[in-house]
Amino acid sequence: MSIALHDMGVARLAAHLREKKVSSVEAARHFLARARQHQHLGAFLALDEEATLAQARAQDAALAAGDAGPLAGVPIAHKDVFVTRDFATTAASKMLAGYRSPFDATIVARLAQAGCVTLGKLNCDEFAMGGASENSGVAPAGFDAPQPVRNPWDPSRVPGGSSGGSAAAVAARLTPAATGSDTGGSIRQPAGFCGITGIKPTYGRASRHGMIAYASSLDQAGAMGRSAEDCALILSAMCGPDVAHDSTSVDRPAEDYGARLNDSLEGLRIGVPEEFFGDGLADDVRAAIEAALGEYEKLGARRVPIRLPRTQLAVPVYYIISPAEASSNLSRFDGVRYGHRARDYADLLDMYQKSRAEGFGEEVKRRIMIGTYVLSEGYYDAYYLQAQKIRRLIAQDFQAAFAQCDVIAGPVAPTVAPPIGAQTDPVANYLADVYTLPASLAGLPGLSLPAGFGAGGLPVGLQLIANHFQESHLLNAAHRFQQASDFHLRAPEGF
Repeated sequence: MSIALHDMGVARLAAHLREKKVSSVEAARHFLARARQHQHLGAFLALDEEATLAQARAQDAALAAGDAGPLAGVPIAHKDVFVTRDFATTAASKMLAGYRSPFDATIVARLAQAGCVTLGKLNCDEFAMGGASENSGVAPAGFDAPQPVRNPWDPSRVPGGSSGGSAAAVAARLTPAATGSDTGGSIRQPAGFCGITGIKPTYGRASRHGMIAYASSLDQAGAMGRSAEDCALILSAMCGPDVAHDSTSVDRPAEDYGARLNDSLEGLRIGVPEEFFGDGLADDVRAAIEAALGEYEKLGARRVPIRLPRTQLAVPVYYIISPAEASSNLSRFDGVRYGHRARDYADLLDMYQKSRAEGFGEEVKRRIMIGTYVLSEGYYDAYYLQAQKIRRLIAQDFQAAFAQCDVIAGPVAPTVAPPIGAQTDPVANYLADVYTLPASLAGLPGLSLPAGFGAGGLPVGLQLIANHFQESHLLNAAHRFQQASDFHLRAPEGF
């Protein structure tokens, strides 16, 4: 039985391209047409058909010559925090409207070397600051003004953030896979809300060179696809040492993350933290997660109760450290060297103030102000230094837990995707990250996979966390679950 190109995952589409059942140009045209057909989702910020087709023609030539990469001709789209030569890069901010980078981010270049064809750039929260993809400051393709990204399962709902455009595009079958960035859960949360698979590798595993920085000690690039197998293929191509360009890159050889996808789960110890199943967890999410854990037990895994006692402290710690780093990183956007500059100003200081006031959105300004405050004289020791000490204790909690288990499992978010505009309290919005923040603070790899459906038929994500450099264990655990379930195969109605 024939299957539409957009219903193929990365692995199957790559095989079709290698076997010349479809050309790279045909695949690119198909997905570009779908991206334009479903512009109402607000997922794409930049599309350039000629640039995409030029890359596709180059991959067809490589396939004909027999020297193509493992992902030759496979379309992919990039979150707009990764700089690209062929497409504008804005970080979804007016501050960088129309900016063109003279080089590609390392992960973009590596995926291109593997043969991927870039469809375009994906919408996100401005400078990756947000948990709903409602904070974009740039008009998406097909619109004249900034729009929130919409969840394909229910367009009145958020897709999660900040990689909401990536998650929505993959879930709606507008691209087989996408890149995302995860600072405090920005791959895992939108993957959970949109019913796809997303993985944040160990901090330093994927190069940050060419990623527009939010919080440098937390930012990490990752992969988003419909299945663990798809994510393994993308992650294998994009990860690896980049010590010449990125001082935080781990000098450790690249891995084939698909090599262990069929390992047995017999005897796997799954740690279930008591703190992840408290009063704040919605009943429908709890039921889906419990059912998924039951399925793992059928597959031979063993459930182990564990404690992560400082889980609740992760929220205040993260929202001290990340704004502090954001305040420092975003100081470069001053209207002088590049980025938005105010038209009318009296002097240099006035230009700085007006350019930044006009160029940054409300959430970005909020985090810059918090960060500047906690780094200021008299408050550094009381806030920032204390937060760093607790961060170390959170990391130690994980190491104590991994003495008892192999992976840790729990929900990605306390609820299913909320309605657009429903969360008006920034602090309440920050609290929704309570399950994803601890792994980010500890620099651990984390993965979200579809685990069922909750209220309104909306997806529920199961989060898996492993120790440093154990991405293969996460992907195998997710893959074996997906062999026994079909949640990752289900598509939103109309897509």
